[in-house]
Amino acid sequence: MTHTIFIDGEAGTTGLEIRERLKGRGELSFISLGEADRKDPAKRKEALNAADLVILCLPDDAAREAVAMIDSPTVKVIDASTAYRVASGWTYGFAELRPGQREAIVESKRVSNPGCYPTGFLGLVAPLVREGIIPGFLPMTVNAVSGYSGGGKSMIAEFEGPDAAKAPPYRAYGLGLKHKHVPEMTRHAGLTRDVLFAPSVGAYRQGMIVEVPLQLAALPSRTSIEVIHGALVEAYEGERFVEVASLEETEAMTGLTPEGLNGTNSMRLHVFGDREGEQVRLVALLDNLGKGASGAAVQNLNLMLGLYEATGLE
Repeated sequence: MTHTIFIDGEAGTTGLEIRERLKGRGELSFISLGEADRKDPAKRKEALNAADLVILCLPDDAAREAVAMIDSPTVKVIDASTAYRVASGWTYGFAELRPGQREAIVESKRVSNPGCYPTGFLGLVAPLVREGIIPGFLPMTVNAVSGYSGGGKSMIAEFEGPDAAKAPPYRAYGLGLKHKHVPEMTRHAGLTRDVLFAPSVGAYRQGMIVEVPLQLAALPSRTSIEVIHGALVEAYEGERFVEVASLEETEAMTGLTPEGLNGTNSMRLHVFGDREGEQVRLVALLDNLGKGASGAAVQNLNLMLGLYEATGLE
């Protein structure tokens, strides 16, 4: 059986990455619009309603506009914007997030692809909140650095264009503390207070590190690095794309590069800290264009179409 796919916004960074990951798959056929047709509402609406599955790689408002154009009750949608990540009626597309999430994606016709930073944060924190190790009312901080591709065409042009020599090697941003990922991270982690999110960008193309510091003495129930690590191991037992580094491995590490999983759909979680100490650094490593974007979209596509989940991702 052949499934028809339309990527609305396929000329953008995420759209190009998704199309590349889907290349050569005989069970998929694609609807593509030329530049003129992409600007024609009638042609675009026709394509949106002719596909079995639509992937939206658009800004938030354009994504909402595209969804409003879909009349066919059979069309399935994966939205890669932030427009629907906390919206009613949409399934959050992080299959490993919690028990039953994968099954919910399989059954859904509307799936919101997670953000790259939230994928790392939620991978670390959601299981610990679910197990009661981190209480939902605890104020949480997340520090993160991503390659510049996460900022889209404008940021890529800044770091790769004619004035690339003027681009800084590292830059903190989101300084107004109103980043669009905050509601997504807070809601899906099961927290009641907004996460304090401190993102930054480095002068490299892709790859990211997401870190959550924990003061164990601030937790209402006394816990340890072993308990935290054990909860994460149990949460992701048997998962293909999320793995937890052993404590022995992390204790032997002297550094971690954000580019370590580039080109994959994998995410590796680390629990750093002194086993006798009172502080822990939870760290997620992933490719912001892989598990943080296009890889996750392909994984969700496979699930929604009833295909082998890892097709095109291994």
